[in-house]
Amino acid sequence: MIAVGAILRYATDINIEGVSLDTVGLILMIAGALGLVIGLWQFAMMRRDRERERERIAPANPPAEERREVREPPRY
Repeated sequence: MIAVGAILRYATDINIEGVSLDTVGLILMIAGALGLVIGLWQFAMMRRDRERERERIAPANPPAEERREVREPPRY
């Protein structure tokens, strides 16, 4: 929407009676920018919620008794 709006606003020389393509282009650019900001905000919130859920299920540092020791295989 941002690109289409910029094309309509800055790269066209068409005159349509009763319609200002400059205004339509500006509206499309604003709507595209708002859509981009809202989408990025939703993505950040979803990512934050996923990280919180992961921390709730599996803590970053499990208690010492739950840690497994890594042993090397026996050498013959």
